[in-house]
Amino acid sequence: MSNRVIEVQKYGQSIWYDNIRRGLITSGDLAKMVNEEGLLGVTSNPAIFTAAITGSPDYDPSIQALVKQGVGKPEQIYEALAIRDVQDACDILNATYKSTKRIDGYMSFEVSPYLANETDPTIADARRLWKAISRDNVLIKIPATEAGYPAIKAAISDGISVNVTLLFSVEAYEKVAEAYMSGLEAYAAKKGDLSHVASVASFFISRIDSLIDDKIAFGGNPLLNSEKDPAKREKLKKLVGKVAIANAKIAYARYRELYSTPRWKALKDKGAMPQRLLWASTSTKNAKYPKTIYVDELIGAETVNTVPAETYIAFRDTGNVRPSLSENWDENIHNARDTMAMLAEVGISFKDVTKTLLDDAVKKFADPFDKLLGSVEKKRQQIQGGLAPQSYKLGENEDAVKKALEDWRTDGKIRKLWGRDPSLWTGQDEGQWLDWLGVVDSQRESPEHLLEVAKDAKAAGFKNVLLLGMGGSSLAPEVWKKTFGKIDGAPELFVLDSTVPAQVKAFENKIDPKKTVFIVSSKSGGTIEPNVFKQYFLDKVGKAVGADKAGDHFICVTDPKTKMNEIAKKDNFKHIFFGLKGIGGRFSALSNFGMIPLAVMGADVVKFLDSTEVMVQACSSCVPPDLNPGVTLGCIMGTLAKAGRDKVTVVASPAISSLGAWLEQLMAESTGKAHPKTGKGTGLIPIDNEKVGPPSAYGNDRLFVYERLTTDPCKDQDAAVDALEKAGHPVVRINVADKYDVGQEMFRWEIATAVAGSILGINAFNQPDVEEAKVAARGLMNIFTEKGALPAETPVLEGEGMKLFTDPNNANAIGTAAGGKTVPAYVKAHLARLATGDYFAINAYVEMNDAHDAILQALRLAVRDAKKVATTLGYGPRFLHSTGQLHKGGPASGVFLQITSDDAEDVAIPGEKFTFGTLKAAQASGDFKVLADR
Repeated sequence: MSNRVIEVQKYGQSIWYDNIRRGLITSGDLAKMVNEEGLLGVTSNPAIFTAAITGSPDYDPSIQALVKQGVGKPEQIYEALAIRDVQDACDILNATYKSTKRIDGYMSFEVSPYLANETDPTIADARRLWKAISRDNVLIKIPATEAGYPAIKAAISDGISVNVTLLFSVEAYEKVAEAYMSGLEAYAAKKGDLSHVASVASFFISRIDSLIDDKIAFGGNPLLNSEKDPAKREKLKKLVGKVAIANAKIAYARYRELYSTPRWKALKDKGAMPQRLLWASTSTKNAKYPKTIYVDELIGAETVNTVPAETYIAFRDTGNVRPSLSENWDENIHNARDTMAMLAEVGISFKDVTKTLLDDAVKKFADPFDKLLGSVEKKRQQIQGGLAPQSYKLGENEDAVKKALEDWRTDGKIRKLWGRDPSLWTGQDEGQWLDWLGVVDSQRESPEHLLEVAKDAKAAGFKNVLLLGMGGSSLAPEVWKKTFGKIDGAPELFVLDSTVPAQVKAFENKIDPKKTVFIVSSKSGGTIEPNVFKQYFLDKVGKAVGADKAGDHFICVTDPKTKMNEIAKKDNFKHIFFGLKGIGGRFSALSNFGMIPLAVMGADVVKFLDSTEVMVQACSSCVPPDLNPGVTLGCIMGTLAKAGRDKVTVVASPAISSLGAWLEQLMAESTGKAHPKTGKGTGLIPIDNEKVGPPSAYGNDRLFVYERLTTDPCKDQDAAVDALEKAGHPVVRINVADKYDVGQEMFRWEIATAVAGSILGINAFNQPDVEEAKVAARGLMNIFTEKGALPAETPVLEGEGMKLFTDPNNANAIGTAAGGKTVPAYVKAHLARLATGDYFAINAYVEMNDAHDAILQALRLAVRDAKKVATTLGYGPRFLHSTGQLHKGGPASGVFLQITSDDAEDVAIPGEKFTFGTLKAAQASGDFKVLADR
């Protein structure tokens, strides 16, 4: 039987195969096609690899092996699989490469489809793949986009052989040819061997006819249905099925012109090979056309036709072999140009057609790549295990969330997040605050400092470790304390983050200064609370062990070049550890601010980080949104908040319940702020530690997220959440298998909060209103320093052992509404302000203990059940660094009750004129003033 694949070679055309898969290589079929059937090359694309990897079990053993080796990201797994196929195909084609003197025998492999509109990343990817594949007969595919042209030139100038893909227009081809020749000239200037640089320019054929034919005759509302002019109708009919080949012929004519110029001849004399035209997308999409029409009609010297499997077989057996490009040359070109002119005459812009095709082609490569990575991720998760699974039921909000996930996929927003693109938020400095994305990897790569500080604390015989911090530096260690408890053989961790005198004394009474190591933790180094805590306890330790040895009991965690760093050096602290400038406090749990305390308290930090890395990989840039735990949760939170369900209610198993307070800060401080365009307060309102009630206790403003520890679940919580879901409330369920997986949850929620912030349109990494309360408190402290007392405050009412304070406007409003001048009447009038969708915030500047907590929890639940509103409970001053930002910058839907108490015993601060009681009072008054002003 005649073989047209071989016959066509006598006219100077090469047939390549547009298909690759592991089975084609291992079965020997590819070698047979090359050695016996005349196949001269192979091309691939993301869609082909998607079908190969997801459509067969051929790759499963390799995926399993890669996962066991620790290859975590689906894109890395895909590349490892694909590169092996490419290398094997190159090896099969190597004899052809040599026998044709490097004209044929090539295998193509694409740069990431996500980079089609990015120049520098494309160049970097091309260089990386060229090196990784390490075969002379590989062509790196780069798309013919505006960003692609300079990347093509750069790759060629490095001696990298290139398959330029996604060409549709002659104008684009001219830019590609220019990039190729310029690249060769640059490579020659570097003394490179031009004879080893190859390139093809891939014109996509059938897609042109498909689009234009639909416009004319086959699509919705075709022109032939509305055109009445007989002459114009005749022209439209003549164009059907003709434009793609006409365009290709004009491109071929331009190729002949470009490669007969003196400029090219100079390059040819140096050994350069022409950049051949490659006809791609040559299978027919219209069943009425012959199967091989786009091969038969495009045969000519110095061209390549890459064909898919079905077209390859059809052409091999039944193709019409003739020099179709060059026969009747003048007439052919004349007719082709008439066809293109006729297209313009009927009102179809070919420029618009090619732009549409290019945009669509970029998407058609990115979409299957998303699908491919999603399939690989599913297999990876099944093999690896250890990922806390997430599910959700959102009722009427399902479609809106699906739309948000699709938006994140089509716009490549996960890659923008990992690429630190500030345009995801407000375009300000957001990109400078994303170092938390890589901190787990860096901690895993270099855990020596964590292991060493743990060993040192144990060797010193310390029985306790007391962390002195506030906000982002204290909330994660508090999670460690309440989650892991006392670990055998290691010091017990305590966390102090309150200026309430009774709280300071309570912690002082829990420890022996001689046997305690203190961690002074302050990112800015200027936060007042860690500084005064340090002064107080350094004095206590100095008196217990001697001032010259006190520093041996202290560790500092701060950012470089802070005031705290200087103080720690001056006071001879045993260790000083640094955070990263690009990580804000609330995102710092997995940096040294969280990891140093975790190590000192004796936790297995390597196990913790390894578990956390599972979530990092699951949330990576190449995992599609619907499989990406953090992105999915963020899309749910952001989308539901915009729909009015902005109260994110965290339900957590008792053993990991402290996670809620950390999440509260993360969400509140990140999202509770004025929208930069509207100026209107927006944000997520996190609800932590509010006992789950019946469905009837809630309005339509809630999203429930259930962090369930599968090894120690709470049956009452299970039943309550089941009832909420059954009643139609949106519920997200996360099943945590082990306490050591709490790091996974932190990273999941960091990603989710960043995503939600993007959807809400705010800067998720600043805290513009936190400083206002600090300024107010500092102003009061200055008055105290000058006058020896804080400004006197006059209550609006006294009774029943209480005093009520507020500003004049509130006093008038409450007094008018109150049913009498009594404390209960005033409080009732104040709470009557709560409306549907509001939240009630209790801000308590009292000691955090079980007795106080029981009273305050009862209070908040009574208000919730009576008013059907969300409630929060924050202890001051810690909440100032948490929900304090939300209170002042977030939605104007809060009704606030601040509770303070006189101190039974005040506590002096060494070296200061003020006491802890004075500081606490100033912080409470400053916060109240700012809230009232707002």
